[in-house]
Amino acid sequence: MAEHNDLGKLGEDLAVAHLEENDYKIIERNYVFQKAEIDIIAQKGSILAIIEVKTRSSLDFGSPQDFVKPKKIQLLIKAVNAYINDREKDYCEDIEIRFDIVAIHKNSESFAIEHLTDAFYHF
Repeated sequence: MAEHNDLGKLGEDLAVAHLEENDYKIIERNYVFQKAEIDIIAQKGSILAIIEVKTRSSLDFGSPQDFVKPKKIQLLIKAVNAYINDREKDYCEDIEIRFDIVAIHKNSESFAIEHLTDAFYHF
């Protein structure tokens, strides 16, 4: 596996650990619909969090969250619609869907993790 793929996998594992430490229940990882992939689907109370994980080895070219572009957002929305439609019986009408980003970057010998809730809105 390429080094950047290893870093991405490590970032997703760190994000899952961070979310679980903050009382999120991981529902699904790496959900794929057509060309779209949702890194993590997690639930906390009545919130269904759709989470994009961005991991970078440095901040030289910008913050990890800066790399979530409009095309990616469109694909995520399409995938979420398919996910919810396939599982509508599993979720009550009171569920709130939220789009989050977990931004991770290497900070010396450790990793800094930032969880951005409501990082973007679908429209």
